[in-house]
Amino acid sequence: MHTPQSQTGIVILGLGPGEDYHLTREAWQWLSQIDRVYLRTSHHPLVQNLPEGLEILSFDHLYETKDTFEAVYEAIVEEIIALGRQPQGVTYAVPGHPFVAEATVPEITRRAAQQGIPVQIIEGMSFLEPVFSALQMDPFPRLALLDALEIGRLHTPGYAPDMPALITQIYNQMTASSVKLALNAVYPDEFRVRLVHAAGTRHQIVEDLMLYEIDRSPHLGLMTVLFVPALGADTSLEAFQEVVARLRAPDGCPWDREQTHLTLRKYLLEESYEAIEALDNEDSEALREELGDLLLQIVLHAQIAAEDGEFTLAEVIQGIHRKIVRRHPHVFGKVLVSGVEGVLRNWQKLKDEERALNGQDHPKRILEGVPLNLPALSQAQEIQSRAARVGFDWSEIQPVLQKVFEEINEVQTADDATEREKEIGDLLFAVVNLARWYKVDAESALRTANRRFRQRFAHIEERARQAGRELTSMSLEEMDRWWDEAKRKG
Repeated sequence: MHTPQSQTGIVILGLGPGEDYHLTREAWQWLSQIDRVYLRTSHHPLVQNLPEGLEILSFDHLYETKDTFEAVYEAIVEEIIALGRQPQGVTYAVPGHPFVAEATVPEITRRAAQQGIPVQIIEGMSFLEPVFSALQMDPFPRLALLDALEIGRLHTPGYAPDMPALITQIYNQMTASSVKLALNAVYPDEFRVRLVHAAGTRHQIVEDLMLYEIDRSPHLGLMTVLFVPALGADTSLEAFQEVVARLRAPDGCPWDREQTHLTLRKYLLEESYEAIEALDNEDSEALREELGDLLLQIVLHAQIAAEDGEFTLAEVIQGIHRKIVRRHPHVFGKVLVSGVEGVLRNWQKLKDEERALNGQDHPKRILEGVPLNLPALSQAQEIQSRAARVGFDWSEIQPVLQKVFEEINEVQTADDATEREKEIGDLLFAVVNLARWYKVDAESALRTANRRFRQRFAHIEERARQAGRELTSMSLEEMDRWWDEAKRKG
């Protein structure tokens, strides 16, 4: 054989999904007239049926010697580029189609273009067409295509669950297990999925099973993909955003269309408090519902802003995404911090740096960012916490306790009502500081105390009703007995 006169640079060829009849006529003709071909991997059913006399070299050894797939792919790219510079060029063959689930080819073509190396692509059937045939499905109008190695590194699926998904390269039990864990953040264990093995070949197998079973399949291999049906049409943020946009459309809901940022303010506040009440009651079902109501307010405000050209929901998400990643370099970067206090000090430092980058010459005052419309107890505790971050705090709890008793004494010795009101405020502030030292959220503690009082007083009312008595006709001693009865019940 002789290298064809037309070959220069790099020829990248797709071998198809597995069987020899999947190989295109163009690919066969090319392979029949060259002397040598480099394969990304020889673990492909077609390799044994390539033209006789063709020298076959593979990069399989790199998978054994490199620590990561990224390192393997980088080594392959570098060698193919080096071979492509030679006068005789190089033919590089990959499974399936050169640009479908093939990490090396886009990088080879990018670097080749930079260096002026010509690249010719010989198409091949991808693994996707046989998979769609095996599943008897049309991927349109929407289908998420994902890589198992990428999904396996995540804590959530990373795509909208209201669309079906095809997850490729489920090549061993460990990969299947990591994918399952990520999917379990959204999908239940018993969710029905399908594994497709060796699609389009004589060894094709399609398994219908539950999500929790995927890492138990005995057929997992290099040609395994996972099909995950849509969880439901109403299970994604994107689908909900469309619902809200529809409400605001010209033919939408008259009430929703009239709303503005200001008219919705009270609903945002109400829904926030209702979510807090569900938390106080430790009622997970109510919390699920209230978080949905709160999400409606957020999406409504974002939709109104988008209509007014202010910002979009995507910008809201992008902004908080970047801020959280930027302010957690100890999680997403290489910064080391010591405990919660170290995190808070680093957080404040990062905020100051952000303000400097935004052109704010003078650092923002420590207490400026405390919202004035917070409930008073929450506001007091946040003020104290921020002051403590910069060292304005006692070193032990005894002076904190003494301050509470000191403020009680000042309330008792106040000269008039005005002075007494001031001293009661100081007392409350000191009690909040005591709560902070005990790592108790003062607002939550008082809300819980309010709830206990309401429950116990309701018991007094019920006992009075059973006795045919009016509360106003009862003595304090009588009501105290029923109060103590309620306390004993919890």
